[in-house]
Amino acid sequence: MFTLKTLSLAAFVSIGVAGALAAGNDTKNGLGARPGLGAPIPESDIKAWDITILPDGTNLPPGSGTAAVGAKLYVEKGCDQCHGDNAKGGRNPALITEEKMQGQGIETNKTIKDFWAYSTTLYDYIRRAMPWPAPRTLSDEEVYSLVAYILAGNKLIDENAVMDAKTLPQVKMPNHDNFIVRFPERI
Repeated sequence: MFTLKTLSLAAFVSIGVAGALAAGNDTKNGLGARPGLGAPIPESDIKAWDITILPDGTNLPPGSGTAAVGAKLYVEKGCDQCHGDNAKGGRNPALITEEKMQGQGIETNKTIKDFWAYSTTLYDYIRRAMPWPAPRTLSDEEVYSLVAYILAGNKLIDENAVMDAKTLPQVKMPNHDNFIVRFPERI
């Protein structure tokens, strides 16, 4: 008769044997041939997905944009379908608001100007996730323009300012100093 203890022991032994066999197929240790699973990823494929923009602006691409162009793109690309007219809120939160954060705890209405520590995060997020039905379809210039539109609408930059890899990291977000950075040496 099998008991829970017997089944647990059998599972433990099976996992151990499988792990030992997998470790034995490691050519780096001279223990035999690899099992032939997978293939190395070409550098060009990695580069296509390595699009992270760091807080200091590292990895921002060439190009530039303005709020005026961003305002047109906001409608053309359908941003207004989710974020409302003039980015004042719709089915999804407002991107441009005069309000300060309201509420308590997790229910707080978090705004870009009050809750985001770095302007470069806005670029990174829009580039990677927007527009919602077709992420990663915006050009670098379109992303710069949309970022300029949102920052200018929140009165964080002048409406005629040009956003690019040099100017965007210089935009200091109003609540920047109220964040606690766990590993400041990594920034």
